[in-house]
Amino acid sequence: MRKFATLLLAGTVAISAIATIAYAQNPMVGGAAMYAQKNIVDNAVNSKDHTTLVAAVKAGGLVDTLQSAGPFTVFAPTNEAFAALPAGTVETLLKPENKDKLVKILTCHVIGAKAMAADVAKMVKDDGGTHKVKTVGGCELSLKTDGGKVTVTDENGNVANVTIADVEQSNGVIHVVDKVLLPKM
Repeated sequence: MRKFATLLLAGTVAISAIATIAYAQNPMVGGAAMYAQKNIVDNAVNSKDHTTLVAAVKAGGLVDTLQSAGPFTVFAPTNEAFAALPAGTVETLLKPENKDKLVKILTCHVIGAKAMAADVAKMVKDDGGTHKVKTVGGCELSLKTDGGKVTVTDENGNVANVTIADVEQSNGVIHVVDKVLLPKM
């Protein structure tokens, strides 16, 4: 009986270790654990670095969309990225009368496919250094890699650096970026 209990305990420890390893592979974002079995919204609400993005997604009525099956690749700007916009921009965008403009900006951060950093690097290489992709908002982004880092350039030439890549979600992947991507308006 003692041998069985020891084996059972060893098996439990091994399963716990495997589960910990599985969860440890997803990077922390905004001081919070990100869980691959949760969707984009359910993870983003826990990141202290994405409170502005979450507020914008709610104001834009995009919560249900980003909780759906996807798959999506989201280039998720940090609070600092939103703060770098001209003074008053975020407050203006969050007003109900500006919902269409807000939705356009937010959906220009979303691709209707799951693209991990390695996938992006392959597409960039296959396309000779730049891979152009359409977003669900109809914007065209230019993806590049440099020294293993991914950059995203919007239609206005603004370059966002992916600061945290490959945050797996149940309905896609998040790549944290340091700038807000803007459509041509």
